[in-house]
Amino acid sequence: MLRIAVIGRQGQLARSLAELADDDVRVTCLGRPDLDLADPPTIAAALWKAPADLVVNAAAYTAVDRAEPEPEHAFAINRDGAEAVAIACAQLGLPLIHVSTDYVFDGRKADPYVEGDACNPQTVYGRSKLAGEQAVLASSGGRAAIVRTAWLHSPFGSNFVRTMLRLANERDRLRVVSDQQGSPTYAPHLARAILMMAQRMAMEPDNAALFRIFHLAGTGHTSWWGLAQEVMTVAASLGHKSVPVDPITTADYPTPAQRPANSVLDCGHVQAVCGIRLPPWQEGVRACLQRLLV
Repeated sequence: MLRIAVIGRQGQLARSLAELADDDVRVTCLGRPDLDLADPPTIAAALWKAPADLVVNAAAYTAVDRAEPEPEHAFAINRDGAEAVAIACAQLGLPLIHVSTDYVFDGRKADPYVEGDACNPQTVYGRSKLAGEQAVLASSGGRAAIVRTAWLHSPFGSNFVRTMLRLANERDRLRVVSDQQGSPTYAPHLARAILMMAQRMAMEPDNAALFRIFHLAGTGHTSWWGLAQEVMTVAASLGHKSVPVDPITTADYPTPAQRPANSVLDCGHVQAVCGIRLPPWQEGVRACLQRLLV
């Protein structure tokens, strides 16, 4: 049996990983008050008690706009907390999969981003997550993989897909930004892929190729407007309310944090090394809505 300790209890990815538990995989989710990324001493204590062969850090400060006026809190969780996790894993001899974000890039590249592209985050959230990546790689003793993902959605918690469904029930039309491109990722698809990576790491603990930065997101890309359109199309096909979606520009919808215009991730490397390729993003949207609406 593979025993995975997941840092995070209520997040989309943590809950998706918990659903994968079966006779071959034991998933233990750790969160507040027992483990708090903003309180490093709790991290080592919780991991010492948890039966685990591998750790997945699926927790983070993800309030992108709220991070702008409170950078200390974002860095305390996304950098210092991540570092404490990596140190504890190194002390316990446990491999670590640390989840990061497309927001480490500035969005100015025309093509999809590969792992070796220069990072230049434009938000407090992005800077704190990049600092977390760097801290993890420096503190893990070479036994950590960084998984950057993007535009996560699921039947759980707060996310864009659920927001579009809610707004469609409240309004006659929606207005959604069409000049930001990314790769929507269904959290259960990501969780399944991370489990595959974990199983490979357990079988090949000395394979250095597995312990590096990987991009892992839904296959293909679209804009927020395109994603909203897909949500409405699928919702209608399932017999639920659908409303028109009007495209607008980023300038029409200012936010405290500057979103990247292009954060499409090239996921070819994880496919080459691990044989992993997530389904097309449209399949993730349909799977999500079938769980929410059927």
